[in-house]
This record gives sequence, structure tokens and C-alpha cells, in this order.
Amino acid sequence: MLCYLQQTTMPVTRTAKRAMVRSDRKRIFNLRRSRLMREAIKLVKSQPNQKNLSQAFSLIDRATKHKLIHKNKAARLKSNLSTLLS
Repeated sequence: MLCYLQQTTMPVTRTAKRAMVRSDRKRIFNLRRSRLMREAIKLVKSQPNQKNLSQAFSLIDRATKHKLIHKNKAARLKSNLSTLLS
């Protein structure tokens, strides 16, 4: 499941090898989180209703918590999405 496409050279020390595995694992989780967030935002834009909006808000907040996006960007996204509903 883990891929080493980002590495140009293999790490030498044991701790560097462990760090590479950890960063690949986190990268996969982060890609999944960001993809889910983008899909939820697209769903709200195409079908604006309260259920889709709350799901998008939840995913945006989780992405902010894990530092995938900045808190100001999260606030801006939530503000823009809420204007679609009203």
C-alpha cells in the first residue's frame, strides 16, 4: 500500500527509514482527507441543502484540525458555502 515515489534516494539510517514509512502513511491519509473534503464541497455546490452543508463543514473542520488547510481558508470555505444555502 505504501509507495516510495517521492523518495529520490533511499534513506541510510534506521530512523530515516522509519520516518519515510511514517510520512508515506500520513501522506496517504492526508490525500484521502483532502479528497473527501473536495468531494463534499462539490456536492454542496451542486446540491445545496442542510445535510450536505453540515457534512462539508465537518470535513473542513477535520482537515483544519489535521493542518491540511489553514484555519482562515476553512473559515472562508465555510462562509462561501453557507451563502449558497441562504
